[in-house]
Amino acid sequence: MGNFFKRFDFHVVATIVVTICCVVIISDILLFRFTYQAQMEGLRDQLKVIAQTATFFIDAGKLNQVPLSKEGINTPVYDYVNDQLKKVRAANPQIRDIYILKKVDSSNVWRFIVDSDSLPSQESNPGDSYDAGRFPDMLRGYNQPSADQKIETDEFGSTLSGYAPIRDKWGQPVAVLGVDLDAGNVYAIYHRVLHHALVILLAGILIAFIAGTFITKRVIGPVNELIAGTRYIAEGNLNHRVQISGDDEISELADSFNKMTKSLEESRHKLIDYFYDAVKSLVLILEYRDQYTMGHSQSVANYTEKIARHMGIDPKTVEMLKKVTLLHDIGKVGVRDNVLHKPDKLTDSEKESIKTHPVLGWQILKPILDDPNMLAIIRNHHERQDGKGYPDGLAREQISLLVSIVTVADSLDAMTSNRPYRNSMTQEQAIEQLQKGKGMQFHPDVVDAVVEMINKGELKKTWQ
Repeated sequence: MGNFFKRFDFHVVATIVVTICCVVIISDILLFRFTYQAQMEGLRDQLKVIAQTATFFIDAGKLNQVPLSKEGINTPVYDYVNDQLKKVRAANPQIRDIYILKKVDSSNVWRFIVDSDSLPSQESNPGDSYDAGRFPDMLRGYNQPSADQKIETDEFGSTLSGYAPIRDKWGQPVAVLGVDLDAGNVYAIYHRVLHHALVILLAGILIAFIAGTFITKRVIGPVNELIAGTRYIAEGNLNHRVQISGDDEISELADSFNKMTKSLEESRHKLIDYFYDAVKSLVLILEYRDQYTMGHSQSVANYTEKIARHMGIDPKTVEMLKKVTLLHDIGKVGVRDNVLHKPDKLTDSEKESIKTHPVLGWQILKPILDDPNMLAIIRNHHERQDGKGYPDGLAREQISLLVSIVTVADSLDAMTSNRPYRNSMTQEQAIEQLQKGKGMQFHPDVVDAVVEMINKGELKKTWQ
């Protein structure tokens, strides 16, 4: 028996077992950390979106009319603001508490304006003080959307919170809107991720002991493949898959690894889809306020999808392109209604105000979208081939084909839709305008494709 432990093959097998066990443990730790961090980041992004979206329902002028005293709770303006917060909470059942705080002096002791807690017994009255200095992310929320980096515990319990500034008509912050999620949801995610990590860890260790009995050459290669795979995942490349053929334990581990990464990738896509749905709802709200632009974003997205497919863009890119195009005018949320819906000729200053919407949209979506090509569609869909567009004055090769497709689709829908100052164009008039702007405003190849599709009846609008 003593000689057995001295044999070379035992040392080789033992080395393989120990090495693979270490790899699996490290992989599990990395995956656990990444998964939990990804879930936390997703929740933080969700909180910021909810808080930012909720501020659009709050009138800063009415907010300033709420008396900062216990009697303020009996005023009509308090009831109005509180009703708006309750609507937001009703639309997002996971919210435990939604509230508005105001900075009344240079200290970090703020005052409650409205507190709409799911437990009325825990609601604070107008004017009640709150030490915001304990929470750096709350302080940052006075100037920009923010969310807690970790679970915070105060006199109201353990929560994960998001914040967004409420701005007046001059764009100055007047208060902070806060949204609290009960930490129980976060702890549930933590334990679920930990459970999955432990299951994979135990399975990996078991497979490692079995695989250690095989020939070393068959083991070392797959192990290196798995190590490389964990590095890709740790770097955030969730679409990476390890390629290990066979029907042994190592190939099963690779399959489990691929299933886990696929699950992570699907979770990330779900978070992104949630964001798209939330912002798309906001776009619909904006369009419903103006009968002349109602359905504009959907029409542009439909045009864009058809043109892109006709021009041979790959299906996956077309799908993402359509989603982003639905949000191309989201920046108009920052443009005043009296400018956005003005039926008469705009003044120079009003024109400049309208021209800010691509950059505003880009700023809104930049924290969520990680694809610069898609962000360019939001920022640059009003650029021109001759460099006379806005906001960056890009020209020709500086403008991607995807952006050029959205530009033509956007203009085509505007041409073929009724406006307060003109009726929609005919098919012939629309083609004439596209040809007139070819090479100057519009990409020549996109114009050629659109004209061909119109003539074939593949793009239909008001002339049908």
